Amino acid sequence: MVKDQKKWRLLKDFKKGKFCFLIGVDNWSIELQKKEFHSLYLLLLRINKQLLDIKNELMDEEFISLELEQLPWYIELKGKKKEWSLRFVFESQEQTRSFEMYWPIPIAQNLFYEIKNMWESMD
Repeated sequence: MVKDQKKWRLLKDFKKGKFCFLIGVDNWSIELQKKEFHSLYLLLLRINKQLLDIKNELMDEEFISLELEQLPWYIELKGKKKEWSLRFVFESQEQTRSFEMYWPIPIAQNLFYEIKNMWESMD
């Protein structure tokens, strides 16, 4: 499966072996293992639920900042109720690699929904 937009990419290719998911934004990309992609998916669902829980209480112009940490991920959502960015820090528990990702507005919303759809379509 390939989702290739002008500013971002999301690919799944199990033939690649261990690192079978690719997320790319602008001029960078990172490959993830299936278990890393799954843990990212779960964390995205949790931070989205936090946003949905407070969304009706927010004014359109009000700025928000939400943070979640569940090893190996730390995730930070910043913006307004209808437009937000996401920043991630990944600390490998296997001490193989660590990295940071940043998804700007509106890429963050698009990638969130595409990751959700990609994972749920595999069940």
